[in-house]
Amino acid sequence: MSVLIIGDVGALEGMFHIGDEAMFEVAVVELAQRGRDAIGVSSHPAETAARYGIPAVPRLGFEGLGRVEAARRAEHLLAVAAGTARLEPEDPARETIAALDAAEALVNAGGGNLASRWPTHVFERSTLVSMARMRGLPVVVTGQTLGPDLDAPDDAVVARMLREAALVGVREPDTAALVASWGVPATLNVDDASFLGLSERDPVRGAGGGVVVSLSGWFAGRPADEVEQRIAMLVDAAALAVGPVSFHAHFGPLDPTAPPRGDAAVHERIRTRMSQPSTVVPTGTSREAADLVRSADLLITCRYHPAVFATPAGTPVLALSADRYTRIKLRGALGHWGQRSVIDLDDLPDAPRLLADLTARADEIRGEAAERLPGLRAASQQWWDTVCAVIEGSAASAKR
Repeated sequence: MSVLIIGDVGALEGMFHIGDEAMFEVAVVELAQRGRDAIGVSSHPAETAARYGIPAVPRLGFEGLGRVEAARRAEHLLAVAAGTARLEPEDPARETIAALDAAEALVNAGGGNLASRWPTHVFERSTLVSMARMRGLPVVVTGQTLGPDLDAPDDAVVARMLREAALVGVREPDTAALVASWGVPATLNVDDASFLGLSERDPVRGAGGGVVVSLSGWFAGRPADEVEQRIAMLVDAAALAVGPVSFHAHFGPLDPTAPPRGDAAVHERIRTRMSQPSTVVPTGTSREAADLVRSADLLITCRYHPAVFATPAGTPVLALSADRYTRIKLRGALGHWGQRSVIDLDDLPDAPRLLADLTARADEIRGEAAERLPGLRAASQQWWDTVCAVIEGSAASAKR
Protein backbone atom coordinates (compact mmCIF):
# COMPACT_ATOMS: atom_id res chain seq x y z
CA MET A 1 0.00 0.00 0.00
CA SER A 2 1.01 3.61 -0.48
CA VAL A 3 0.98 6.86 1.42
CA LEU A 4 -1.12 9.65 -0.08
CA ILE A 5 0.80 12.94 0.07
CA ILE A 6 -0.82 16.30 -0.50
CA GLY A 7 1.40 19.27 -1.23
CA ASP A 8 0.98 22.51 -3.12
CA VAL A 9 2.63 21.04 -6.21
CA GLY A 10 2.20 20.74 -9.95
CA ALA A 11 3.64 23.29 -12.37
CA LEU A 12 0.77 25.15 -14.02
CA GLU A 13 1.24 27.28 -17.14
CA GLY A 14 4.95 26.53 -17.03
CA MET A 15 5.47 28.17 -13.60
CA PHE A 16 7.42 26.36 -10.88
CA HIS A 17 7.29 27.10 -7.13
CA ILE A 18 10.54 25.83 -5.67
CA GLY A 19 9.77 25.70 -1.94
CA ASP A 20 6.44 23.89 -2.16
CA GLU A 21 7.92 21.36 -4.55
CA ALA A 22 10.97 20.90 -2.30
CA MET A 23 8.90 19.94 0.76
CA PHE A 24 6.89 17.48 -1.30
CA GLU A 25 10.06 15.99 -2.82
CA VAL A 26 11.58 15.46 0.61
CA ALA A 27 8.45 13.69 1.85
CA VAL A 28 8.52 11.36 -1.15
CA VAL A 29 12.24 10.62 -0.68
CA GLU A 30 12.12 10.13 3.10
CA LEU A 31 9.16 7.77 2.86
CA ALA A 32 10.79 5.82 0.03
CA GLN A 33 13.97 5.40 2.06
CA ARG A 34 11.84 3.77 4.74
CA GLY A 35 10.02 1.44 2.37
CA ARG A 36 6.91 3.50 1.72
CA ASP A 37 5.64 4.30 -1.78
CA ALA A 38 3.90 7.61 -2.40
CA ILE A 39 0.94 8.87 -4.40
CA GLY A 40 0.82 12.64 -4.88
CA VAL A 41 -2.13 15.01 -4.88
CA SER A 42 -1.28 17.69 -7.42
CA SER A 43 -2.64 20.63 -9.40
CA HIS A 44 -1.01 19.02 -12.45
CA PRO A 45 -0.89 15.25 -11.84
CA ALA A 46 0.91 14.35 -15.08
CA GLU A 47 3.68 16.88 -14.41
CA THR A 48 4.12 15.75 -10.82
CA ALA A 49 4.14 12.06 -11.82
CA ALA A 50 6.83 12.70 -14.43
CA ARG A 51 8.94 14.87 -12.13
CA TYR A 52 9.00 12.50 -9.13
CA GLY A 53 8.36 9.12 -10.71
CA ILE A 54 5.25 8.40 -8.64
CA PRO A 55 1.53 8.14 -9.37
CA ALA A 56 -0.38 11.40 -8.91
CA VAL A 57 -4.05 12.35 -8.74
CA PRO A 58 -5.96 15.65 -8.97
CA ARG A 59 -6.86 17.91 -6.10
CA LEU A 60 -10.35 17.84 -4.60
CA GLY A 61 -11.84 20.64 -6.67
CA PHE A 62 -11.88 23.62 -4.29
CA GLU A 63 -9.86 25.90 -6.58
CA GLY A 64 -11.65 29.10 -7.50
CA LEU A 65 -14.58 28.58 -5.13
CA GLY A 66 -15.83 31.24 -2.76
CA ARG A 67 -16.34 30.38 0.88
CA VAL A 68 -20.02 29.48 0.54
CA GLU A 69 -19.41 27.25 -2.46
CA ALA A 70 -16.34 25.70 -0.81
CA ALA A 71 -18.34 24.89 2.33
CA ARG A 72 -20.96 23.16 0.20
CA ARG A 73 -18.26 21.29 -1.67
CA ALA A 74 -16.71 20.10 1.59
CA GLU A 75 -20.09 18.96 2.91
CA HIS A 76 -20.75 17.03 -0.29
CA LEU A 77 -17.37 15.31 -0.27
CA LEU A 78 -17.78 14.26 3.34
CA ALA A 79 -21.20 12.84 2.49
CA VAL A 80 -19.57 10.89 -0.34
CA ALA A 81 -16.99 9.58 2.08
CA ALA A 82 -19.77 8.53 4.44
CA GLY A 83 -21.58 6.73 1.64
CA THR A 84 -24.65 8.97 1.66
CA ALA A 85 -23.89 10.83 -1.59
CA ARG A 86 -22.29 10.11 -4.95
CA LEU A 87 -19.84 11.92 -7.21
CA GLU A 88 -20.58 12.80 -10.79
CA PRO A 89 -18.47 10.78 -13.25
CA GLU A 90 -16.41 13.84 -14.24
CA ASP A 91 -15.81 15.06 -10.70
CA PRO A 92 -12.06 15.71 -10.15
CA ALA A 93 -12.22 14.24 -6.65
CA ARG A 94 -13.07 10.77 -7.95
CA GLU A 95 -9.41 9.80 -8.53
CA THR A 96 -8.31 11.34 -5.25
CA ILE A 97 -10.87 9.41 -3.25
CA ALA A 98 -9.90 6.19 -5.03
CA ALA A 99 -6.27 6.84 -4.09
CA LEU A 100 -7.31 7.47 -0.50
CA ASP A 101 -9.20 4.17 -0.48
CA ALA A 102 -6.01 2.39 -1.52
CA ALA A 103 -3.72 4.26 0.91
CA GLU A 104 -2.45 3.32 4.34
CA ALA A 105 -1.92 6.91 5.52
CA LEU A 106 -2.27 10.56 4.57
CA VAL A 107 0.64 13.02 4.81
CA ASN A 108 0.07 16.76 4.57
CA ALA A 109 3.50 17.83 3.31
CA GLY A 110 3.77 21.52 4.05
CA GLY A 111 2.95 23.98 1.30
CA GLY A 112 -0.42 25.63 1.05
CA ASN A 113 0.10 27.18 4.47
CA LEU A 114 -3.09 27.11 6.48
CA ALA A 115 -4.25 30.68 6.98
CA SER A 116 -7.41 32.63 6.24
CA ARG A 117 -5.70 34.43 3.36
CA TRP A 118 -5.75 31.08 1.50
CA PRO A 119 -9.18 29.57 2.33
CA THR A 120 -8.88 27.02 -0.48
CA HIS A 121 -6.10 25.27 1.39
CA VAL A 122 -8.03 25.31 4.67
CA PHE A 123 -11.05 23.66 3.03
CA GLU A 124 -9.06 21.18 0.99
CA ARG A 125 -6.65 19.99 3.69
CA SER A 126 -9.29 19.75 6.42
CA THR A 127 -11.71 17.89 4.16
CA LEU A 128 -9.10 15.39 3.03
CA VAL A 129 -8.02 14.80 6.63
CA SER A 130 -11.62 14.15 7.71
CA MET A 131 -12.10 11.73 4.82
CA ALA A 132 -8.92 9.88 5.80
CA ARG A 133 -10.01 9.61 9.42
CA MET A 134 -13.43 8.29 8.37
CA ARG A 135 -11.49 5.44 6.77
CA GLY A 136 -9.41 4.91 9.90
CA LEU A 137 -6.19 6.10 8.23
CA PRO A 138 -3.47 7.82 10.27
CA VAL A 139 -2.81 11.45 9.32
CA VAL A 140 0.54 13.23 9.56
CA VAL A 141 0.85 17.01 9.24
CA THR A 142 4.47 17.97 8.60
CA GLY A 143 6.55 21.06 7.86
CA GLN A 144 3.65 23.39 8.53
CA THR A 145 3.12 27.08 9.18
CA LEU A 146 -0.30 27.91 10.63
CA GLY A 147 -1.79 31.38 10.61
CA PRO A 148 -1.05 33.87 11.96
CA ASP A 149 -4.27 35.13 10.35
CA LEU A 150 -6.80 32.43 11.19
CA ASP A 151 -10.22 33.98 11.48
CA ALA A 152 -13.29 32.21 12.80
CA PRO A 153 -14.33 29.65 11.69
CA ASP A 154 -10.96 28.82 10.08
CA ASP A 155 -9.27 28.72 13.50
CA ALA A 156 -11.70 26.06 14.71
CA VAL A 157 -11.46 24.07 11.47
CA VAL A 158 -7.65 23.93 11.51
CA ALA A 159 -7.56 23.13 15.23
CA ARG A 160 -10.00 20.25 14.70
CA MET A 161 -7.93 19.01 11.75
CA LEU A 162 -4.78 18.86 13.88
CA ARG A 163 -6.61 17.07 16.69
CA GLU A 164 -7.47 14.37 14.16
CA ALA A 165 -3.82 13.94 13.19
CA ALA A 166 -1.59 11.26 14.67
CA LEU A 167 1.48 13.52 14.35
CA VAL A 168 1.91 17.25 13.86
CA GLY A 169 5.21 18.81 12.83
CA VAL A 170 5.73 22.58 12.70
CA ARG A 171 8.70 24.68 11.66
CA GLU A 172 8.80 27.85 13.74
CA PRO A 173 8.12 28.79 17.39
CA ASP A 174 5.10 31.00 16.63
CA THR A 175 3.27 28.13 14.97
CA ALA A 176 4.28 25.80 17.82
CA ALA A 177 2.78 28.25 20.32
CA LEU A 178 -0.46 28.50 18.33
CA VAL A 179 -0.80 24.72 18.16
CA ALA A 180 -0.08 24.44 21.89
CA SER A 181 -2.90 26.94 22.56
CA TRP A 182 -5.26 24.43 20.95
CA GLY A 183 -4.01 21.69 23.25
CA VAL A 184 -2.39 19.77 20.39
CA PRO A 185 1.09 18.26 20.86
CA ALA A 186 3.49 19.16 18.06
CA THR A 187 7.12 18.58 17.16
CA LEU A 188 9.12 21.71 16.32
CA ASN A 189 11.79 21.06 13.71
CA VAL A 190 13.51 22.88 10.90
CA ASP A 191 11.63 23.00 7.61
CA ASP A 192 11.41 19.60 5.95
CA ALA A 193 13.36 20.82 2.91
CA SER A 194 16.33 22.11 4.93
CA PHE A 195 18.67 19.27 3.96
CA LEU A 196 17.51 18.64 0.40
CA GLY A 197 20.62 17.68 -1.57
CA LEU A 198 22.95 18.67 1.29
CA SER A 199 26.02 16.45 1.35
CA GLU A 200 26.72 14.41 4.47
CA ARG A 201 30.48 14.57 3.83
CA ASP A 202 30.91 18.28 3.17
CA PRO A 203 27.74 19.93 4.45
CA VAL A 204 29.02 23.49 4.82
CA ARG A 205 29.92 24.79 1.40
CA GLY A 206 32.81 27.12 0.75
CA ALA A 207 31.99 30.70 -0.09
CA GLY A 208 32.77 32.30 -3.42
CA GLY A 209 29.35 32.47 -5.03
CA GLY A 210 28.88 36.20 -4.56
CA VAL A 211 25.43 37.57 -3.74
CA VAL A 212 22.21 35.69 -4.56
CA VAL A 213 18.99 37.69 -4.59
CA SER A 214 15.57 35.98 -4.45
CA LEU A 215 12.53 38.21 -4.07
CA SER A 216 8.77 38.14 -4.43
CA GLY A 217 6.36 40.89 -5.39
CA TRP A 218 4.48 40.77 -2.08
CA PHE A 219 5.01 44.17 -0.45
CA ALA A 220 1.83 44.12 1.70
CA GLY A 221 0.31 47.19 0.09
CA ARG A 222 3.43 49.37 0.02
CA PRO A 223 4.14 51.37 -3.16
CA ALA A 224 6.02 48.98 -5.42
CA ASP A 225 8.16 51.68 -7.05
CA GLU A 226 9.45 52.90 -3.70
CA VAL A 227 10.19 49.42 -2.33
CA GLU A 228 11.87 48.25 -5.51
CA GLN A 229 14.08 51.33 -5.63
CA ARG A 230 15.22 50.79 -2.04
CA ILE A 231 15.93 47.12 -2.70
CA ALA A 232 17.92 48.06 -5.80
CA MET A 233 20.05 50.41 -3.66
CA LEU A 234 20.58 47.64 -1.11
CA VAL A 235 21.64 45.13 -3.76
CA ASP A 236 24.01 47.69 -5.27
CA ALA A 237 25.60 48.11 -1.84
CA ALA A 238 25.90 44.33 -1.49
CA ALA A 239 27.55 44.07 -4.90
CA LEU A 240 30.19 46.60 -3.86
CA ALA A 241 30.75 45.07 -0.41
CA VAL A 242 30.53 41.35 -1.19
CA GLY A 243 30.76 40.50 -4.86
CA PRO A 244 28.88 39.74 -8.09
CA VAL A 245 25.09 39.58 -7.92
CA SER A 246 22.85 36.83 -9.31
CA PHE A 247 19.06 36.97 -9.28
CA HIS A 248 17.17 33.70 -8.88
CA ALA A 249 13.38 33.38 -9.12
CA HIS A 250 11.90 31.10 -6.46
CA PHE A 251 8.59 31.23 -8.37
CA GLY A 252 9.36 31.52 -12.05
CA PRO A 253 9.05 29.96 -15.50
CA LEU A 254 10.47 26.51 -16.13
CA ASP A 255 11.53 27.62 -19.60
CA PRO A 256 14.60 29.86 -19.17
CA THR A 257 13.88 31.49 -22.54
CA ALA A 258 10.31 32.47 -21.60
CA PRO A 259 9.39 36.09 -20.81
CA PRO A 260 9.90 36.92 -17.11
CA ARG A 261 6.88 36.13 -14.94
CA GLY A 262 6.34 35.81 -11.21
CA ASP A 263 9.45 36.60 -9.20
CA ALA A 264 11.47 36.88 -12.41
CA ALA A 265 9.43 39.93 -13.45
CA VAL A 266 10.10 41.60 -10.08
CA HIS A 267 13.79 40.89 -10.49
CA GLU A 268 13.91 42.52 -13.92
CA ARG A 269 12.33 45.70 -12.59
CA ILE A 270 14.89 45.88 -9.79
CA ARG A 271 17.80 45.12 -12.09
CA THR A 272 16.88 48.08 -14.30
CA ARG A 273 17.12 50.35 -11.23
CA MET A 274 20.58 49.12 -10.22
CA SER A 275 23.87 50.81 -11.03
CA GLN A 276 25.91 47.60 -10.59
CA PRO A 277 25.82 44.70 -13.08
CA SER A 278 23.93 41.50 -12.29
CA THR A 279 23.08 38.19 -13.89
CA VAL A 280 20.03 35.91 -13.88
CA VAL A 281 20.04 32.23 -12.90
CA PRO A 282 17.06 30.29 -14.34
CA THR A 283 14.56 28.94 -11.81
CA GLY A 284 15.56 25.31 -12.44
CA THR A 285 14.87 22.61 -9.85
CA SER A 286 14.63 22.74 -6.08
CA ARG A 287 17.98 20.99 -5.70
CA GLU A 288 19.67 23.43 -8.05
CA ALA A 289 18.18 26.31 -6.07
CA ALA A 290 19.53 24.85 -2.84
CA ASP A 291 23.01 24.40 -4.31
CA LEU A 292 23.03 27.99 -5.54
CA VAL A 293 22.37 29.67 -2.20
CA ARG A 294 24.55 27.26 -0.22
CA SER A 295 27.60 28.30 -2.22
CA ALA A 296 26.87 32.04 -1.99
CA ASP A 297 28.69 34.59 0.16
CA LEU A 298 25.38 36.32 0.94
CA LEU A 299 21.68 35.73 0.33
CA ILE A 300 19.22 38.63 0.15
CA THR A 301 15.67 37.30 0.15
CA CYS A 302 12.08 37.95 1.06
CA ARG A 303 11.25 34.39 0.05
CA TYR A 304 11.24 31.69 2.72
CA HIS A 305 12.83 28.64 1.14
CA PRO A 306 15.99 30.30 -0.15
CA ALA A 307 16.68 31.04 3.53
CA VAL A 308 15.76 27.46 4.46
CA PHE A 309 18.29 26.10 1.94
CA ALA A 310 21.04 28.61 2.74
CA THR A 311 21.17 28.53 6.53
CA PRO A 312 22.32 24.90 7.07
CA ALA A 313 25.39 25.67 4.94
CA GLY A 314 26.11 28.82 6.92
CA THR A 315 25.38 31.29 4.14
CA PRO A 316 24.74 34.70 5.74
CA VAL A 317 21.15 35.77 5.06
CA LEU A 318 19.63 39.25 4.96
CA ALA A 319 15.88 38.59 4.98
CA LEU A 320 13.25 41.20 4.09
CA SER A 321 9.80 40.79 5.64
CA ALA A 322 6.61 42.40 4.33
CA ASP A 323 4.18 41.54 7.13
CA ARG A 324 3.69 39.45 10.25
CA TYR A 325 3.31 36.22 8.28
CA THR A 326 6.58 36.60 6.36
CA ARG A 327 8.35 37.86 9.48
CA ILE A 328 7.32 34.78 11.48
CA LYS A 329 8.52 32.43 8.74
CA LEU A 330 11.81 34.18 8.06
CA ARG A 331 12.69 34.57 11.74
CA GLY A 332 11.88 30.91 12.21
CA ALA A 333 14.06 29.78 9.31
CA LEU A 334 17.03 31.85 10.45
CA GLY A 335 16.57 31.30 14.17
CA HIS A 336 17.12 27.54 14.00
CA TRP A 337 20.67 28.27 12.83
CA GLY A 338 21.50 31.23 15.06
CA GLN A 339 20.97 33.91 12.43
CA ARG A 340 18.74 36.91 13.13
CA SER A 341 19.02 39.46 10.29
CA VAL A 342 15.35 39.93 9.39
CA ILE A 343 14.35 43.47 8.52
CA ASP A 344 10.92 44.88 7.63
CA LEU A 345 10.53 46.57 4.26
CA ASP A 346 9.74 49.82 6.10
CA ASP A 347 13.20 49.70 7.65
CA LEU A 348 15.20 49.23 4.44
CA PRO A 349 17.17 52.46 5.08
CA ASP A 350 18.75 50.57 8.01
CA ALA A 351 19.73 47.62 5.82
CA PRO A 352 23.32 48.79 5.11
CA ARG A 353 24.09 48.45 8.82
CA LEU A 354 22.83 44.86 8.82
CA LEU A 355 24.73 44.18 5.63
CA ALA A 356 27.97 45.35 7.22
CA ASP A 357 27.29 43.23 10.30
CA LEU A 358 26.64 40.12 8.21
CA THR A 359 29.80 40.46 6.18
CA ALA A 360 31.85 41.00 9.33
CA ARG A 361 30.38 37.89 10.98
CA ALA A 362 30.45 35.55 7.96
CA ASP A 363 32.96 33.12 9.49
CA GLU A 364 31.08 33.11 12.80
CA ILE A 365 27.80 32.38 11.01
CA ARG A 366 29.30 29.47 9.09
CA GLY A 367 30.83 28.07 12.25
CA GLU A 368 27.52 28.25 14.11
CA ALA A 369 25.77 26.41 11.29
CA ALA A 370 28.40 23.67 11.30
CA GLU A 371 27.96 23.26 15.05
CA ARG A 372 24.17 23.02 14.92
CA LEU A 373 23.94 20.89 11.80
CA PRO A 374 24.42 17.38 13.26
CA GLY A 375 21.73 17.81 15.92
CA LEU A 376 19.18 19.41 13.61
CA ARG A 377 19.76 16.86 10.88
CA ALA A 378 19.40 14.02 13.39
CA ALA A 379 16.14 15.51 14.69
CA SER A 380 14.80 15.69 11.14
CA GLN A 381 15.67 12.05 10.50
CA GLN A 382 14.09 11.05 13.80
CA TRP A 383 10.90 12.83 12.74
CA TRP A 384 10.61 10.77 9.56
CA ASP A 385 11.43 7.60 11.50
CA THR A 386 8.52 8.44 13.81
CA VAL A 387 6.22 9.19 10.88
CA CYS A 388 6.88 5.77 9.37
CA ALA A 389 6.61 4.05 12.76
CA VAL A 390 3.13 5.55 13.19
CA ILE A 391 2.12 4.41 9.72
CA GLU A 392 3.51 0.93 10.34
CA GLY A 393 1.81 0.70 13.71
CA SER A 394 -1.52 1.70 12.25
CA ALA A 395 -1.17 -0.82 9.43
CA ALA A 396 -0.32 -3.59 11.90
CA SER A 397 -3.37 -2.72 14.04
CA ALA A 398 -5.64 -2.78 10.99
CA LYS A 399 -4.50 -6.33 10.16
CA ARG A 400 -5.36 -7.66 13.59
